[in-house]
Amino acid sequence: MPQLDGILERITYQSESTGYTVAQLRPAGKRDTVTIVGQLLGVQPGEQLILEGEWRDHPTHGRQFSVQRYHTRLPATIDGIRRYLGSGLIKGVGPATAKRITETFGKYTLDVLDREPERLREVPGLGHKKAEQIAAAWREQQRIKDLMLLLQDLGLPTGVAVRIYKHYGDDALAVVQHEPYRLADEVDGVGFRTADAIAAGLGIARDDPRRIAAGVRFALGQASDDGHCYLPWRELIERAASLLTVAATKVQAVVDQMLAAGQLWRDPVVTAATPAEQPIYLPPLAFAEIGVANAIRRWLAQRSALASHYAPSRWELVFAHLAERRGIDLSPQQRAAVRTALTSPVMLLTGGPGTGKTTSLRALVLLLRARGYRPLLAAPTGRAARRLSEATGIEARTIHRLLEYSPDGTFRRNADNPLACDLLVIDEASMLDVVLANQLLKATPLNAHVVIVGDADQLPSVGPGRVLGDLIDSGIVPRIHLDAIFRQAAGSGIAANARRINDGLLPEWGGHDDFYFFAAETPERCAELVVELVVERIPRRFGYDPRRDIQVLSPTHKGNAGVAALNTALQAALNPPRPGVAEYRSGATVFRVGDRVIQQRNDYDRDVYNGDTGEIIAIDAAAPTVVVRFEDGRAIRYSGLDLDDLALAYALSVHKSQGSEYPVVVLPLLLQHQPLLQRNLLYTAVTRARQLVVIVGDRRAVAAAVAAAEVERRYTGLSVRLRDQ
Repeated sequence: MPQLDGILERITYQSESTGYTVAQLRPAGKRDTVTIVGQLLGVQPGEQLILEGEWRDHPTHGRQFSVQRYHTRLPATIDGIRRYLGSGLIKGVGPATAKRITETFGKYTLDVLDREPERLREVPGLGHKKAEQIAAAWREQQRIKDLMLLLQDLGLPTGVAVRIYKHYGDDALAVVQHEPYRLADEVDGVGFRTADAIAAGLGIARDDPRRIAAGVRFALGQASDDGHCYLPWRELIERAASLLTVAATKVQAVVDQMLAAGQLWRDPVVTAATPAEQPIYLPPLAFAEIGVANAIRRWLAQRSALASHYAPSRWELVFAHLAERRGIDLSPQQRAAVRTALTSPVMLLTGGPGTGKTTSLRALVLLLRARGYRPLLAAPTGRAARRLSEATGIEARTIHRLLEYSPDGTFRRNADNPLACDLLVIDEASMLDVVLANQLLKATPLNAHVVIVGDADQLPSVGPGRVLGDLIDSGIVPRIHLDAIFRQAAGSGIAANARRINDGLLPEWGGHDDFYFFAAETPERCAELVVELVVERIPRRFGYDPRRDIQVLSPTHKGNAGVAALNTALQAALNPPRPGVAEYRSGATVFRVGDRVIQQRNDYDRDVYNGDTGEIIAIDAAAPTVVVRFEDGRAIRYSGLDLDDLALAYALSVHKSQGSEYPVVVLPLLLQHQPLLQRNLLYTAVTRARQLVVIVGDRRAVAAAVAAAEVERRYTGLSVRLRDQ
């Protein structure tokens, strides 16, 4: 890796939150300075830096050295020390104070600061309080540098050190040295493997109980990422032993200790046929399942607060009024859905695309508001919430915004401060994980009705649990399932083929002007054809805007026909580099003004959530800063490590598309996408399109997906709790 060393002349920009720095360095033996960029927390002008990284040619700012690792070498001359101390390194020490300190201690100044800071009182004009402030600020700087040095010596990037220091402050070095596995649980972006690398570098034994406990939590965390709420006892032992490469007996002993200490939860309700199958939970997931089950059972035991206002004899008059005055002529199934919503404290409303779920909700909202009741509408994603708002005529919000996230990491809306509503509609409930479901139901007043709406045949939630599926499987929650396709969808190839796919039949390729297939049997040809269709053929034939109306969805991130490669190809075709268009490279990704991007994690402080999409409207590569205008109109500024939260969104995974709809969906589908080819994945992708579906790839891959009806089991206990508790 190329090296560069020299004196730091000045800092052009430094982010307090991320440590990202743009600075000028004078290389050893050179007169001219060079630009250096990277996470350089704690560096100050006057320091001698030894850098490792790579040279890059920035299209706007020219040649730069991108720093991956660095070390500092303290100045050795009196002039260097004076300049170093007076650079702003220490709060309250400017050039004049630095001169007095160095005149007092000379070349021993830094030794005095390190070992005898109380001697600062010998400096003329420096009082006791000022001396203590200088000594404290110096110690803080040294702690930052010690942390950087330790982590870099362990082979970790400076960005990790920044995250750790920002989380723990002055305690960071002590935590890293003595409790490294805390990092995996407490610092965003520092997982078990990073903490394990730190621990190994510090000499912590492979079979240390702290390491095994952290590995057990990590194994359960990985299972949660795969959608599981728990793991059977034997499977947990085997996974953790394999991950840690230690004997299963040692893992078992630590698991027993964690169970006894309450760090793990063995559930007494979700029973198993054998001890080896006993469910082992991380406590937060067990409590979330218990919370959802208790809330549903409380509603089922509750008398309806609305039913008395809707006499059975008057239902026909109500529906006749909706048809005559509002133009909403409900089918018998839809009428049953509205009646159930208004007479049962909790219900499920399910059905595929075009079956009238949204029309039923619109009728329900109109009836409630006519009597002065307060409906609230929520959905897991911003796109789904906006679609629900447009369909019903009242504001719908994302669940996170409805619950009012607080900076302390909790929601302001909870059991003690419930939502103000008489009926809550939860749309796109197939996306709802058990943790968020528990938070939402806790914040819903017991006298309010709850209507849970979704399509159970879509992909389950990305997070742990299968809330909608478990509620259905329990058999105790009233459910109306809509299965009749209405006139406006009856001629649609999208609706018809979605139903065929769901019934295990191949799509019909002919006879529809909104459902097409293009053959491409290799990933390379598939990618080429996808770009050609998006950029040229679909816009020319149908008039769609390729950057606004067409969404490419892929089953996978990898390969030529995966999300990453397709985003690069589509960006090159739709938004290529050109003079006057600012851009910035973040890792392997180049962001450019005009790019479509997606938020990849929940950022509660910014009120931006995983799956929110927008367009880059400004870039300052020198800072670096990227400004994104999201679909709700808000402009959000990103810088430094925050840029890791963004990804290009010309192509998305099918999972990321849940809860969204697009005018046009282009779907690459190849045999190479096995084992991801599943019926519910194909069904979810097809039902994301409102007006046009184009599948590109191999018909055999389509057939394989349709045939793969058996979805991977998720370890959840919600349906059992509802039935048997």
